[in-house]
Amino acid sequence: MTQLTESGDQRLAKGARARAAIARRAAELASIEGLDGLSIGMLATDLGISKSGIATLFGTKEALQLAAVQAARDVFIEQVVAPSLREPRGIDRIRTLIDRWFAHIDEPPFPGGCFRVATLTEFSSKSGPVHDAVVADRDAWLGLLTTEIRKAQEQGDFAGADPELLVFELDAVVSAANIARQIGDSARVDAARSIATRLLSAGSTSTA
Repeated sequence: MTQLTESGDQRLAKGARARAAIARRAAELASIEGLDGLSIGMLATDLGISKSGIATLFGTKEALQLAAVQAARDVFIEQVVAPSLREPRGIDRIRTLIDRWFAHIDEPPFPGGCFRVATLTEFSSKSGPVHDAVVADRDAWLGLLTTEIRKAQEQGDFAGADPELLVFELDAVVSAANIARQIGDSARVDAARSIATRLLSAGSTSTA
């Protein structure tokens, strides 16, 4: 009985690893082709595995799309959010979040650049679970930034600033940087960094 249980656990673990790897590759392809351009057949060909194997793990194209959104979110949390939250609360944490956000744009983990920017553009006028997941991911990230700015205000930084407006401005600047990076316009990426630095410096009572 114990051996059967261990065997079952091993199969589940193997299935989870395979699902994670496929979802990550789906996110990479979707960053170029778009989530709507993603298909089980295309992914099977790319990975050199059977369509039935992918279908067994995900079932439908929509489930695969949702898994790709989650995979991209997991990467962003790992590379941007988690390390930044180890910084002291306040302006230093905000600066680290923005620096890592720019690094995520400048050296993207996905070949098509920022997954969030690409999929928001693609699904902004659509409806359904994939649209909802893409929007929820964006809202969670911008909500985190807003919360952290409010925490910094409790320590005396960003006095008089509207956290939601500041986050809107930062989001616009980083989104523009992503477009500039994708077309090879490094000057405008640098300009975007300078604008973001200015926005943060204007609200900080700390020295840079």
